Amino acid sequence: MEQDGPWKEALEDLFEDFVAFFFPQVHRDIDFTKGYEFLDSELQQIITGSATGKRIVDKLVKVYLVDGSEKWLLIHIEIQGYEQTEFPERMFVYNYRIFDKFQQEVVSLALLTDENPKFRPDQYHRLRWGFELLCRYPLVKVIDYRERWVELETSSQPFAMVVMAFLKTLDTAGNVKERYT
Repeated sequence: MEQDGPWKEALEDLFEDFVAFFFPQVHRDIDFTKGYEFLDSELQQIITGSATGKRIVDKLVKVYLVDGSEKWLLIHIEIQGYEQTEFPERMFVYNYRIFDKFQQEVVSLALLTDENPKFRPDQYHRLRWGFELLCRYPLVKVIDYRERWVELETSSQPFAMVVMAFLKTLDTAGNVKERYT
C-alpha cells in the first residue's frame, strides 16, 4: 500500500501545522512570519550515490527562529512496517552530510508510521576506545495517537484528521468495507 505520498503532500502543504502538531517544542522556536524554504534539490545532491542502502529523506527545510537566527531542519518521515536497524545510522549520516555541505546547524526530526510499538530508534551511538559519538533526535510514532482518539476527534488541527485517517487505514487493512463505516 502506498503510504509515503499522502504524508509528503500533507507535509509540503501544511508544514507549519505539521511541526505544531508533531513537534510543538520546535514550533515554538520557529518564526513562521519570516517564511520557510524547502531545499529538496539541495537535499537530492547530498543523498545521491549513498553507500549505505536505501535512503529516503523527505524534506530539508530552512527556517528562521524567533531569536532571528537561521536553522535548517531535516524532516525525515520513514514509511515502513518493520524494524530497520539502519535507521539511526541513516539519520546521523544525513545530518552530518547536510552540515558538511552547508555549514549550518541541522536539526533532524523523525516521524515513524510503522506498526511496531517497540521500534523507537531515537539515537545513533558509537563507542570505542574512549571515542564516543551520539546523535539523538526527536522521534514521534503515529501509532501512539491511537490512545488519544477523542482528543484527535475534537481537534481543529489539520494533522489530527490526517492521523485519524492513517490509523483507520492501518486498523482496517484488508477490510475495505470496515474502513468506510
